[in-house]
Amino acid sequence: MQKIDLKSKDRLKNVLQMLYICRFTDEKMNKLVKQNKGTSFFLSNSGHELIGVLSAFHLQVKKDYFFPYYRDRALVIALNSDLKDIFAAFLARNSNHHSSGKMMPDHFCDSTLNILCQSSCVGSQFLQAVGVAKALDGDEIVYVSAGDGATSQGDFHEALNFSSIYKLSVLFNIQDNGYAISVTQKEQTAGLIENVFKGYENLKVIAVDGTNYLDTSIALIDATKYLRNKKGPVLMVSKVPRLGSHSISDDQKKYKTEEILQKELKKDPIALFEKFLLKEKIVTTKEIDKIKKESFEFVEKKATEAEKVDFPKIELDDTKIFKPIKIEEKIDFIKNQEPITIVDALNHALKEEMEKNLDIVVFGQDVADKKGGVFGVTKGLSDKFSKDRCFNTPLAESTIIGLAIGFSMVGKIPICEIQFSDYIWTAMNQLVNELASIFYRSNGEYNCPVVIRVPIGGYIQGGPYHSQNIEAFLAHVPGLKIVAPSNAKDAKMLLKASIKDPNPVVFLEHKAIYRQRNFTATLEPSEDSIMPLGKAKVLCDGEDVTVVCYSMMVMYAMQIAKKLKKEGISVEVIDLRTIVPLDIDTVVNSIKKTSKLLILHEDRKFMGFAAEIASLISELAFDYLDAPIKRVGALDMPVAFSKVLEEAILPSKEKIEKEIRKLVNF
Repeated sequence: MQKIDLKSKDRLKNVLQMLYICRFTDEKMNKLVKQNKGTSFFLSNSGHELIGVLSAFHLQVKKDYFFPYYRDRALVIALNSDLKDIFAAFLARNSNHHSSGKMMPDHFCDSTLNILCQSSCVGSQFLQAVGVAKALDGDEIVYVSAGDGATSQGDFHEALNFSSIYKLSVLFNIQDNGYAISVTQKEQTAGLIENVFKGYENLKVIAVDGTNYLDTSIALIDATKYLRNKKGPVLMVSKVPRLGSHSISDDQKKYKTEEILQKELKKDPIALFEKFLLKEKIVTTKEIDKIKKESFEFVEKKATEAEKVDFPKIELDDTKIFKPIKIEEKIDFIKNQEPITIVDALNHALKEEMEKNLDIVVFGQDVADKKGGVFGVTKGLSDKFSKDRCFNTPLAESTIIGLAIGFSMVGKIPICEIQFSDYIWTAMNQLVNELASIFYRSNGEYNCPVVIRVPIGGYIQGGPYHSQNIEAFLAHVPGLKIVAPSNAKDAKMLLKASIKDPNPVVFLEHKAIYRQRNFTATLEPSEDSIMPLGKAKVLCDGEDVTVVCYSMMVMYAMQIAKKLKKEGISVEVIDLRTIVPLDIDTVVNSIKKTSKLLILHEDRKFMGFAAEIASLISELAFDYLDAPIKRVGALDMPVAFSKVLEEAILPSKEKIEKEIRKLVNF
């Protein structure tokens, strides 16, 4: 590693210039926020500048990867992100980077500098950074910063754990100013942060005065050497003052005494750095004044330029929810073979796609080795493709989806498994607040081709925590696609389409029909067969009533339709196949023929997805209806373990048939 002259005059002048630019930017933003020029929010970065600037100087621009939190503007400026662009984003203008008005100020994102898309959620960036590090093959460092309050988040602990297990080159830079807004460190952490986490193997822990130039520089040299040599992650706790209030909506005088405020002022890193330069006789007062004047003028110029940037165009905003994709349907079947089950279809799809695309990685709880998942879907993958491409994760759902986000933002295609839908809730922050909106929040700079496989549903005597259906919750989240196949051929082709999709897809697999053969087993589609998402299928033509369903309920609907046909009752059955995108046109066209609609799903009836379909049909096809829309779903209660109770709670064929008959006779 090349030796760095920490007292080089050029280096020190560059540091000083960056510090001034950062401080003047902070002061300028504090003025602009009060001038009604497009922004309404300001976060003070004063006091945090030195650690950010030096971190940028000791890492490699366009090689290393960066997850800077909202008070790490100094890092972004020192990485040479265009200051005009930073101001434009602050003013909610159509900036080239940093979300173009979609996110609040200081939510950084610049793909040209490997600055990954950031959000407001405290600590959510940690696991994503770990995912990026796991995906990389070289000696790149992944930098992720946060305040001391973020170390209370579970994701922080999960990130330290996973990165330590795999010796990942992640620099966790905790900028410890002693406050999480107003909550003090004593109320936040049981001991010093640098002491609390020393138990993780392979984790190097460094505590440093983040206002001291030499100490911080030496600490960063030590940290980067450890990281480049791939010895493990580094937790660097940098003690800094927060010289301003948390934000424009906060008044720190409510919880900091005058004595504390004065003590913090004495730790101003810029004032301390100026004293250091003068004491070492590296620069003169005149040189300092010149750099300060030039920095101030530079900031004023960039702020003025930013005010001329247009606001975002409303008509283009909704085009950034999903990255466009077009898949042409192609269906052919393997000749002279027996029908396969859904489990086999999914397993074959994974193997075929992993053969063709080396960027695909599969992970989750128990997915590797001989186990191959609790239902056997991933059986044989780690043997065939190695444990680099199919590996087990800790029992931590947030880790699984956080890793997937990181993998996907650096060109990989992660296919992760949440063992049961009932346990996805601990990952909802990563799924809903993060993954779903990254394409939108980054203004298209990043997209996340993630497939999340999730076993769902009841009818297996699984009780309240192995029987849940989650599609209605997820359908409300912009940016997620949701697939729910009912048979083996659809499962294989839809999984292939999901893997090729550049957007996040939640792939719902019903446990009760994984190995069912009477209806769901089909001939196997060929390796290149595929069908696009968002295309429903009319499985049974009918004249008297339309039944719309998906997943396991398709089997019930088809069995009932077959029975009623013998009585002269003609039922049209539509398998939606995907919840999002929803093929409502196929449903409307069917209603034009039958004039009656029953929507069937296993999920609870109240606020189930059937309610959305019913609402859409009321808007789009009300004039064609000859009867009220019927919904059939589970009772509004958890699914019980007792088979007697489970059968009473979930839709049964008898209940469904009864409702169809009532609708036909209306």
